[in-house]
Amino acid sequence: MAALSAHGVYKAFGGVRALDGVDLDVAPGERVALVGESGSGKTTLLRCFNRMVEPDAGRVEVDGVDVATSDPVALRRRLGYVQQDGGLLPHWDVKRNVGLVPGLLGLADGEERVGRALARVGLPVDEFGARWPRQLSGGQRQRVALARALAAEPSVVLLDEPFGALDAITRVDVQDAFLQVAVALRVSVLLVTHDLREAFRLADRVAVMRAGRIEQVGAPEALRGQPASDYVRQLVDRAGLGLEAVGAS
Repeated sequence: MAALSAHGVYKAFGGVRALDGVDLDVAPGERVALVGESGSGKTTLLRCFNRMVEPDAGRVEVDGVDVATSDPVALRRRLGYVQQDGGLLPHWDVKRNVGLVPGLLGLADGEERVGRALARVGLPVDEFGARWPRQLSGGQRQRVALARALAAEPSVVLLDEPFGALDAITRVDVQDAFLQVAVALRVSVLLVTHDLREAFRLADRVAVMRAGRIEQVGAPEALRGQPASDYVRQLVDRAGLGLEAVGAS
């Protein structure tokens, strides 16, 4: 059973079709990245899984259950979610931010979970728990956002451009922290990114979206060696990830 599934999903905003019959599966423990130009439907598809967007047609499932039958609030508490700016509550300290979902779920070991989550992203609770978001660097804020998404130990995490606002060195550091945690916990991940290099680095498979459709989904090696369309080939070449570029390096 797939951790995440989309079957024939359509969504339009006004006269613009954002999703045009999308099919996608994410296996348990698998990391899948959605890439494509702005307006290709990446974020719309991701938000269908936590019911922040309701599709016009098709079926969206989490762990085999149609999300249309799930209470949206309960569903969101089951899923980890990180957005580009982190979304930390500025009037809450780090410890309280990370403990948000365990607290809402009434977990008896919530405090221990907060400590574990912060440790996993390299921010010891004794050092960082009492700090305010404004006292953190951009990379630290995103690490706290990742810790918050992981604190309730969900099986699925949705990431919407979580590294896009970071400088290059910080981005790599936070990516490394995320990757280590995702692999160790075998979390199922759906990652939205505009950066194909980031997708190749972090994902087991990459789904290339264009105009609301998936042009190709496969391992990075498949996209590099057997692009399914001219668009995919151009995307790979522009990122300097084509076979010739890789061979030259």
